[in-house]
Amino acid sequence: MTTLRLPRLHWGDPASPKRALMVHGLGSSAQTCWLVMEALASDGWSATATDLRGHGNAPRASRYEISDYAGDLLGVTPDGAPGWDVVIGHSIGAASAVVASATDSSWARSMILIDPALSLTNTQREFVLDNQRKGHLSQGVAEITAAFPHWHPLDVQLKVQAHTSASLFALEQSVFDNDPWDVTREAQNVVVPTHVLGAEADNGSMFSGDYAADMLAQNAHFSYEVIPGSGHSVHRDKPAETIAAIRAFLA
Repeated sequence: MTTLRLPRLHWGDPASPKRALMVHGLGSSAQTCWLVMEALASDGWSATATDLRGHGNAPRASRYEISDYAGDLLGVTPDGAPGWDVVIGHSIGAASAVVASATDSSWARSMILIDPALSLTNTQREFVLDNQRKGHLSQGVAEITAAFPHWHPLDVQLKVQAHTSASLFALEQSVFDNDPWDVTREAQNVVVPTHVLGAEADNGSMFSGDYAADMLAQNAHFSYEVIPGSGHSVHRDKPAETIAAIRAFLA
């Protein structure tokens, strides 16, 4: 496995002793983490977001297994500290953070997983593939605004930019290379406090029902709450509620 050096964006005081990292989902970018990062920075955190391989300004690669994403993330560490106080991950970014944490428990002291894509059926994988292709090839501001009229206008703009700046090869291979798409075993081996902010099951959640119940039963380090009314992009659908839940966990 070839690891890549990932680019970063930063919010807040870099000298703060409280250090957070946010990892975006498939077809997004470090820029799309702005709302959560801005909120943490206002609370006195040194807040960093990174582009995953094949996304944003990150290097391109030939492989996009979740283990590859995780290997890159293990190289993203805070300046002057052995590990992050909290890592926040969305979707495949959350799955990658889980694998990184299971590999090296000192990388993050705690995690917040936003509707994590830990285990997907083939039907879900096909849905993700179709969504990513549409997002990259044909969805602009008008289409995203129509689909998500409640999103902040900047979220719409940044999502469109992120989808088009990502490599289509990376988006497709992230589905093809993860067959099966399943990091359940790694999630069971996480030993740091991990809080899941789930979407509504009827709104396309990737962490809900029996799977969520089983994970909570199998790993006592996991806790879970559903952000009411949210879909898979919990932090864009319900930003105020998401930020409040993050602050409550960190408190």
